[in-house]
Amino acid sequence: MAVPGGGVKEDSFNVLDLAEYTKNRPWWRKVFASSSGSSAEKYNVATQLVIGGVTGWCTGFIFQKVGKLAATAVGGGFFLLQIANHTGYIKVDWKLVERDMNKAKQQLKLHSSGNKMSPEVKSRVDEVIIFLKKNVILTGGFAGGFLLGMAS
Repeated sequence: MAVPGGGVKEDSFNVLDLAEYTKNRPWWRKVFASSSGSSAEKYNVATQLVIGGVTGWCTGFIFQKVGKLAATAVGGGFFLLQIANHTGYIKVDWKLVERDMNKAKQQLKLHSSGNKMSPEVKSRVDEVIIFLKKNVILTGGFAGGFLLGMAS
């Protein structure tokens, strides 16, 4: 590149390697990493209770509404099946139902006799227990909010 005065200008640029930059400073590590600590270390007691209570209430309220809807659908389905059976639209083979129920009972007895959890389930249960122990106030607020949401 020619510069007034007859010389050549050398441009120098600093190169920023974004891959290396993000490895050194990921924001999600500060928020979600296990080293970031429990919510008991981040927030005061009132904030934890409010967060737990609000999320618990929302969850309980939705659980109540979905539960009512599911119970209505299942109950209505059984009601319609009984009407169809009574009027002769369908015929139930009760011997076949009894045989299938006995077979299902035997399979449940075989599976429940082992009573062993798979390692994946056991590790998830352990993670949940550790979380609950670290965040007792948040969990208590959630439980109370959940019960209030179910009652409303």
